[in-house]
Amino acid sequence: MSMTDPIADMLTRIRNAQMVGKTVVGVPSSKVKISIAQVLKDEGYIEGFAVREKEGKAELEIGLKYYAGQPVIERSSACPRRDCASTKDVTICPAS
Repeated sequence: MSMTDPIADMLTRIRNAQMVGKTVVGVPSSKVKISIAQVLKDEGYIEGFAVREKEGKAELEIGLKYYAGQPVIERSSACPRRDCASTKDVTICPAS
């Protein structure tokens, strides 16, 4: 079964894992997700990541980061509003 929005799925898995205090979360791996994980690591939002084989498929394991018992990532979302995909200004996503 194919996923409609794999990036939003990755962010949701990270958010859900942090809400229950997990230290590691696994997501199906892809080149784009690895690139996103690298940026998150470079900016200090996650501890690290690794690609592992699980049941014959590549899985991206992301080490979550906490400070004083609170997740370092306070808010993450894919913009749900339709106006974020306007032809004039695709890169700006207004806060909801």
